[in-house]
Amino acid sequence: MKNKTRLLSLVAAAGFSISGAVNAAEVDLRFAHFWPANSGIAKTLATWGETVEAESNGRINVEIYPSQTLAKATQTYDSVVRGIADVGAIIQGYTANRFPLSQIVELPGIVQTGEQGSCVLQKLYDEGELDSEYQDAHVLFMFTHGPGHIHTKGKAVAKPEDLAGLMIRRPTVVVGDLLEGLGGEPVGLPAPDMYSAMQRGTINGVTLPWEAMASFRLNELADQHTQVGLYSLAFVVTMNKSTYARMPEDLKKIIDDNTGMRWAEKLGKAYDELDLVGVQQAKEMGHSITVIENGADNPAWKPTLDRVTEQYVSGLSAQGLPAGQVFERAQVLSKACGA
Repeated sequence: MKNKTRLLSLVAAAGFSISGAVNAAEVDLRFAHFWPANSGIAKTLATWGETVEAESNGRINVEIYPSQTLAKATQTYDSVVRGIADVGAIIQGYTANRFPLSQIVELPGIVQTGEQGSCVLQKLYDEGELDSEYQDAHVLFMFTHGPGHIHTKGKAVAKPEDLAGLMIRRPTVVVGDLLEGLGGEPVGLPAPDMYSAMQRGTINGVTLPWEAMASFRLNELADQHTQVGLYSLAFVVTMNKSTYARMPEDLKKIIDDNTGMRWAEKLGKAYDELDLVGVQQAKEMGHSITVIENGADNPAWKPTLDRVTEQYVSGLSAQGLPAGQVFERAQVLSKACGA
């Protein structure tokens, strides 16, 4: 599998191609994502491409474009819809108000681990609860990371009051609401911009799973960590509909065979394993780690988090969305997937 960075103008012009003299493959798929190329999640996503190539006996070629080299993190979904990329992995919450039902899994208490959360999200999609949000793309699989925590530079956060006046990067509006309710000042930034923002002092901290603290080198800057299980993000890997439709039926089957729960749980499990790497790195660097007893259910944290959760679900319901139904189903699946 070719894992290269190319000029966007050349890539965009290349399009979905049928084999010629240069490439023996019948189908070339450009796979865009925002993770650094050497990160564990990027390597796990690369195995999807390697598997597809192997099972097609080389008739499908997958080229990975990491680190936003083909599309910005906030634009990857639309880039897949428009055909700039053939496949893309995104954080749903990076596109505000576009995937509100999918983002229900971000709420506290639903996700305990990446593998369990990925099971919840994929089942919600497989059961048809989220169909309306993905009409313009061909969904391959969904996943979540494990619990997201609070990581700060210089100031420990042991209780919500300690967040007062702190500028904390939030990945999505939902997480921003949680932080604001707790007294922090949320700042919206895509993951690749976090390091420079903390380095400059634009932000005092970030909300991230342990995996990302290592992948995005934030352990180099943040030396205080609050393990609270505040949230978990939803991710989806989609394929351009026209790209999929043009493939021969036997190659479509290769894609279909690498769609759904198996890959959802594979990515979730990878996050869980990489979380151990991130926390171990922080320990070896001598950082301070505050573990909140019972996490988001701790009495000092729970009332605010419950209130924000209720506001999010009721707000979507007021827009005519079946948020209550999806939230209740997510809670049931949370237990079933963790069994």
